[in-house]
Amino acid sequence: MVGYSLSMAVLTPAMPIVQRDLHTSAAGAAWGLTAMMLAAAVATPVVGRLGDLYGPRRVLLVVLAVATAGTVLSAVAPSLGVLLAGRALAGIGGGVFPLAYTVIRSVLPPARTAAAVGLMSSMLGLGGALSWCVAGPVIDLLGWRWLLWLPVVGLVPGIVTAWRVVPQVPGRPGAGVDWWGAGLFSAWMVAALTALTQGMAWGWTSAGVLGLAGAAAALAVVWWCVERRVDEPLVDPRLMRVRGVWTANAASLLAGYGLMAGGVLFPLLVQAPRPTGFAGSATQAAMLQLPASIGMTLAGVAAGRLHHRVGSRAVLVVGAVLTGLGYGFVAIAHETMWQLYIGGTARGVGLGLAYAAVANLVVAAVEPAQTGVATGVNTLLRTVGGSLGTQVSAVILTASAVHGHPGESGYATGFAVTAVAMTGVLALALAAPKRRPVGRPSEAVDAHPHECASAQPSAQR
Repeated sequence: MVGYSLSMAVLTPAMPIVQRDLHTSAAGAAWGLTAMMLAAAVATPVVGRLGDLYGPRRVLLVVLAVATAGTVLSAVAPSLGVLLAGRALAGIGGGVFPLAYTVIRSVLPPARTAAAVGLMSSMLGLGGALSWCVAGPVIDLLGWRWLLWLPVVGLVPGIVTAWRVVPQVPGRPGAGVDWWGAGLFSAWMVAALTALTQGMAWGWTSAGVLGLAGAAAALAVVWWCVERRVDEPLVDPRLMRVRGVWTANAASLLAGYGLMAGGVLFPLLVQAPRPTGFAGSATQAAMLQLPASIGMTLAGVAAGRLHHRVGSRAVLVVGAVLTGLGYGFVAIAHETMWQLYIGGTARGVGLGLAYAAVANLVVAAVEPAQTGVATGVNTLLRTVGGSLGTQVSAVILTASAVHGHPGESGYATGFAVTAVAMTGVLALALAAPKRRPVGRPSEAVDAHPHECASAQPSAQR
């Protein structure tokens, strides 16, 4: 998961150098991010469904192999076209998240599921934060292509470990994959995300962006109507109306915004030339991410334990409050590094709690056979939210720019807008279902029928 998360975010700091070396425009270089995001958007729910049908281990090995091949192709790409093809293949690796959640729910006892889901959820944010930490030294010492070799260091051992350690989990045969639904889902998601990512390049009111947005809306309506009439849809509209699912999905969208908005605002603020305050180096900007990364990981582990004590709803409330306070603090006080460290660390811990909580809320709200596709949609919405955070923050900074440099008000506004988004997460957390009562041992066995043989002896003892 860290390998995939690194590959998703690691190219962001190198965009200007990629533009120069591959002789392309800024918009062309930005497609290096867009291509992977679009592929992940399309592949994640489909891969989750395939894992539910044919067993997550088998699908996991294929997905990791394809993602590794795509990352290697991107690292050696001689042209922009080859780079984009490799990044699109690497985006299929987004399916590791729903597959991992399916494995966890299938092979671990209920008492350990929440902690494992929390740890896995925090990896998505950790990989993005680590990419900013390593980007500067790697680019300076080795060149931008080595940024793309770094994820391979995580992906290749991941394949070997998955093959040797991850147990076989039987699939749950059904009517197969809803390919019509997958095609329509892919079409409207590609149109929507392309409009979103190209808004800055083409203009938000340009004919191209408005046309793509209109096409996305029309295709989404058609997709929704089709899915309501399919026996086993890729994304069941009834499932999306479950309170524990829709609240967690909406919170994931806003949490993704919070992660990537900080990924843009904090590094640029540290290095911004300003008449007052500091103008830090790229290394200082990278080091600012370390406590946030550590806090995010530890919070993800703690969230799983807290799930059994207070419930994931309460964990999400605390995560939203911490993240909102962190962003609110730096919106007011961002003149010195210690202020950014305080706000950034609160943001990291809060997002670690929030990411783990939304995943556990979704897992708890659906049947085991729906785990893959439900968590796949949840992961997809985090990606969409991250794209929103990047684009909106960039628009805010561009609007405040004077002589090419964002003004103080731009950073303050960017942080404040993100703090407001976190109040949305808080509202959704309060709307989520309250903690389920702890079930009897027999109920835990019923939730995992294939574990009955191993559960009964321990219950007898």
